[in-house]
Amino acid sequence: MKHGRISYNGAVHLVSEDSGRVRLADGRLLNEGEFQWLPPVEVGTVFALGLNYADHAKELAFKAPEVPLVFLKGPNTITGHQAMTRRPADATYMHYECELAVVIGKTGKNVAKADAMGIVAGYTVANDYAIRDYLENYYRPNLRVKNRDACTPLGPWLVDAADVPNPMALKLTTRINGKTTQQGTTADMIFDIPTLIEYLSSFMTLNPGDVILTGTPEGLADVKPGDVIETEVENVCCLVNTIVDDQTWFATV
Repeated sequence: MKHGRISYNGAVHLVSEDSGRVRLADGRLLNEGEFQWLPPVEVGTVFALGLNYADHAKELAFKAPEVPLVFLKGPNTITGHQAMTRRPADATYMHYECELAVVIGKTGKNVAKADAMGIVAGYTVANDYAIRDYLENYYRPNLRVKNRDACTPLGPWLVDAADVPNPMALKLTTRINGKTTQQGTTADMIFDIPTLIEYLSSFMTLNPGDVILTGTPEGLADVKPGDVIETEVENVCCLVNTIVDDQTWFATV
């Protein structure tokens, strides 16, 4: 089943998908454009993986990490489906990162790899934009790269874990203005989902609503104001986001 959250008539509603429309808890059906999408869960801690695909590490001329390379993202970074993300005027190269997002559903500490999938609530899609100009280095992404406002669209749907029997065999696709620019598969992750959960829970408690962004494959491309970016994960959902310039951004925030 697909679950989501929207803002409608001044309130937050939990919704489900119904033949391409959005169904409210009271049964009413809404069409796209009648509401605002929110991230599909109330997000807790966001863990983001760097260089978790060998082809992506090679693309950036870095050696694949020997242990998970993880950094945290603040709540200000997360935005919903059909939202805008700013490209600052001083940026010379800003790229998307299509990622499978794993949403934790149960509290877990010292979770063994064999038990890890039992604490997963489901999956959604993230697009974790990066501005390459701002990087200190790829092993230590700094705050300006990964913690800018609304730099990480998430959604639109949370798909129950039971409906994705093999999350390690899903196709990832990115399109810029309808043109495919990135294709990959979760099968190419260096550290799979159970490994990541075991690793993270070995030194901190994972809680419901925590989100693990599992990394992106090769195929990055520069994005410009006006570009519409679609990041899609097979059997999960397709996330749509628009890049805007400074003038547009500051006129709307």
